[in-house]
This record gives sequence, C-alpha cells and structure tokens, in this order.
Amino acid sequence: VSGGELFERVSDDDFELTERECVEYMRQILDGVGFIHRQRIVHLDLKPENIMCVNRTGTCIKIIDFGLARRIEPGVPLKVMFGTPEFVAPEVIAFEPVTFVTDMWSIGVICYILVSGISPLAGDTDVETMANVTSCNWDFDDDGFADISEDCKDLIGKMIEKDVKKRWTCEQCVQHPWVQSSPERLEPKQLNKERMRSYITRRKWQKTVHAVRAVGRLAALNAAHLGSTSATATSPTSLTSP
Repeated sequence: VSGGELFERVSDDDFELTERECVEYMRQILDGVGFIHRQRIVHLDLKPENIMCVNRTGTCIKIIDFGLARRIEPGVPLKVMFGTPEFVAPEVIAFEPVTFVTDMWSIGVICYILVSGISPLAGDTDVETMANVTSCNWDFDDDGFADISEDCKDLIGKMIEKDVKKRWTCEQCVQHPWVQSSPERLEPKQLNKERMRSYITRRKWQKTVHAVRAVGRLAALNAAHLGSTSATATSPTSLTSP
C-alpha cells in the first residue's frame, strides 16, 4: 500500500476533493467493513490512519491494522476497553457489549471529518473528548458543512447515533441515497482543504505526545468524567491513543 494515508492524499494541492470523491471513498470503506462484518469480525479501531490509498494515482483504498479486531460469537457478549478516544463509540467507554454497529460510529466520525476537515467530538483533552462521546455532544459545524448536501449529513447522523438500536448497520448505509448517488447529482464544488490540513497537523502532534497506554489509563479517564469510583479489572490490556 504505497499511496499513504487517505486524508493526506485528499489534502494535497494537486487533488481535487469534492463530495463526489467523498462518496467514492465512503462507498469503499462501507464495502470493506461490510465484508468483515459478514465474517462476524469487528475492527474496533477504525480511524483515518487506518484508511490507506493503494497507490498515489488511483482512488482505491484499503483498511489496515486489524490488531484490535475481534470476532463476535452469537449469544456471547463482547466487551472491550480499548480504542482511540476521538473515534471510539459510547458503548466502549461505558464498557457495554460491542456489536457490528460499534464500527459504524467510527465510520460516521471519519465521514464527518472527510467532508468538513473538522472533528465532531474532539476535545482539548482525552477526558473532554470522551465526555463528548458519552453525551453524543456534536453538531454540524456551520462553516464546515455550508456546501455539504443534506443527504450526506443525514447519513452521518445515522452513524453517529448513541442508541445502538437506532444506529445504522453497514448494510443500511450502503443503500443510503448519498452512497448510491450518481456523480451528476452531487455538487462539483471543491471542498476546503485548509481545515483538513489543520486537522492532520493536530493528529500528527498528538502522535508525538501520546503512546500506546495501558487500559488503566482509559479506565481512569472513564471514571473521571463519569464520576465512577470502581476500577475495571476484567477489561483487555491496551489502549491506542490518539
């Protein structure tokens, strides 16, 4: 996979980023995640750094880094305490069972950033970020979404949904009107790349000051914003941050 990270590719000066391109990339992400879900596998660490371009000229992408992936067995609840705070779903923070739609929350956040260059849930600290996730505290930034279609915003809202029973599955998302849009239906106007570049710069800075942490760090952060005093002794042993 020689094309580098997707977000870096679309922020290049020589790349024309419109909603049309965003639909193509999101369609591939949904197809890829849909495939692993049919194998009863959840990725659990979907984030921009794990969406890679196959080469520097084409539009094909691949999902990488299945190190945190798990298989969901029917009738066997799966709980985890790892992930990237900015992209992790509320049920992970609450140490509730994860399902296939846990990945869909992360895809919704990725889609939001792809079209706007703005992160919907990121706070100044991990505690603030996870508080935003837990309360589902987000909206559509006025500047970032001024030129984005209502269909796109509707799909994002279906994925960044706190209620796992209402959150859309991969199968539902691939049938959404925005994902099924033909190129001529979408606005050809170029999207703002400066916000995306600023976002990438922030993510790179975070990587220089954060390392892979023990799960106790996430448990402590969880307790800090939920007011919990109990420790989670049975959770897995890694957290990826940022």
